[in-house]
Amino acid sequence: MKLVITIFLTFFALTATAKEHILKESKYKYVEASIGKGKSYFLEVGSDSCHSCKIMGSILYRVKQVHPEYNIHFINVKKERKVAYKLKVMMIPTQIIYDKYGKEVYRHIGVLTADELAKLLEIYKF
Repeated sequence: MKLVITIFLTFFALTATAKEHILKESKYKYVEASIGKGKSYFLEVGSDSCHSCKIMGSILYRVKQVHPEYNIHFINVKKERKVAYKLKVMMIPTQIIYDKYGKEVYRHIGVLTADELAKLLEIYKF
């Protein structure tokens, strides 16, 4: 299973461009209200004008197309600047994972590799 996810993500990472679809923005206040209520959450914190953010957004968009049930959300800090301070985001893109109890269990700055993302999807089952 991990190999299939890795191949899938590698293919889409290589084909991701700024002109392709990216993950739809979520308002942080709605996401925040759901964190810690029994499911893990993956937050992609970035901007719609950041090249690396667009790459991650494109990859996550494709993951979400295959698994619409996953709790993967894009928070656009260009539009919600106060959220960056609240989440202590220093650089973008930043990925933050919360476990089903609402505890932050993972944080990464930059673009995730296909292997890293596949491992996270397998471990946390969003």
